[in-house]
Amino acid sequence: MTAGWVSADELIVAGCGTVVPEGDRAASAYWVSMDRARVLFDCGPGAVQALARLGLPWGGLTDLVISHFHADHVGALPGLLFAFRHGLERPRARPLTISGPSGTRRFLERLADAYGDFVLDPGFPLRIEEVAPGKPRALDGGPLLEAHSTPHTEESVAWRLDGAASSFGYSGDTGPSTELGPFMRGVGALVCECSLDDADVPDNHLSPRRVAAVAVAARPRLLVLTHMYPDFRMRCDVARLVAEAGYPGDACLAREGLRVTLTNG
Repeated sequence: MTAGWVSADELIVAGCGTVVPEGDRAASAYWVSMDRARVLFDCGPGAVQALARLGLPWGGLTDLVISHFHADHVGALPGLLFAFRHGLERPRARPLTISGPSGTRRFLERLADAYGDFVLDPGFPLRIEEVAPGKPRALDGGPLLEAHSTPHTEESVAWRLDGAASSFGYSGDTGPSTELGPFMRGVGALVCECSLDDADVPDNHLSPRRVAAVAVAARPRLLVLTHMYPDFRMRCDVARLVAEAGYPGDACLAREGLRVTLTNG
């Protein structure tokens, strides 16, 4: 990949792992280019190095979107802000917006207490937006961002991003939800967690059968399965299990560097 080159209306997987460290994948981090926005959904451990490895123009991010505050989804956030402060060839002037669920501002304030003032003052304007479910907001680059509560933690949300001619959905971490599929209806790509098999999954995560129920209601153009614990992923054909559970559409497993066009239709 040519360094710094990205297409409009595209998903690029930068991280698709879990809390279990793996040498070939960072934890959750998904780059979305849509209209004039450059958005990173979650920033798990290893994400900053993955962005550089993939040649993505991380210094030009317009938005960072957080699903919840577990370390495997936000563990690289201080490093990214530190890189913005000290790692750019030219100082950045453009604002960065961090969007997240209720508690995002307090979370960042506590990070600043632990790591230093650069978390809230990275050398350019930093906007913090707590997005309430059901109240979409337009990003500066054009697309519309909307949150949906999920049964994982008290604050956790899934996200939907809709542009002029494209759409994207991200489940974050979630347990089963009858409302999640309709919320994601018709997205160009749905990045959906599928942590463990049906026999072992706890109430706050998804398994192939639970994913199939979400995807049948969502009808995405492409279902991208992610956040699979390594023993489950290596032991099972996860996409086949989702198909056998009743999902007839196209599905694939996330991997670092996977690129998906998000254009509707």
